[in-house]
Amino acid sequence: MAKPKLSFDDPVVLLATGGGVGLLPAPGTMGSLLATALAIIAGATIGNAWLLPLSLIVFFGGWKVSSLYIARFGGEDPQEVVIDEIAGQWLLLSFLPEKLPSYVIGFILFRLFDIIKPWPIRKFEREIKGGFGVMFDDMLAAIYPVILALFLFFLTFPFGLDLTPIIGWLL
Repeated sequence: MAKPKLSFDDPVVLLATGGGVGLLPAPGTMGSLLATALAIIAGATIGNAWLLPLSLIVFFGGWKVSSLYIARFGGEDPQEVVIDEIAGQWLLLSFLPEKLPSYVIGFILFRLFDIIKPWPIRKFEREIKGGFGVMFDDMLAAIYPVILALFLFFLTFPFGLDLTPIIGWLL
């Protein structure tokens, strides 16, 4: 049976590929870049506080959309599906200050952890299949830089350390 043709008239294709961004070269990076650009716009209009609930809505919606996409077009984790990058990137950015340097570093760190997939991300990526698996590893990839950011934040207060010269421009 022939693989169905992608059509942007299909909401599953439109959502899964981030409006077609997932069909560009380096789809994961392009999906994260789209998410970061949308977060900058959201931050300027409705505020950064909305990114956390939006990331969770996109996660659960993306689970369904990714499942439908895989059922129609095949693959375990199709690279053109970037709704997972959007959810993960927004999760990370929701914990960072609403400043362009923070968002740039958040983008870089998310891509780094999404690409290298440290333990247990790689394990879960191999073991958890379907739409949930597509979404879950990217949410985990966002948590590592969140932990790093929280560590740096808490390092500055309880111990009286002043990291302002190093990270102050982010805040």
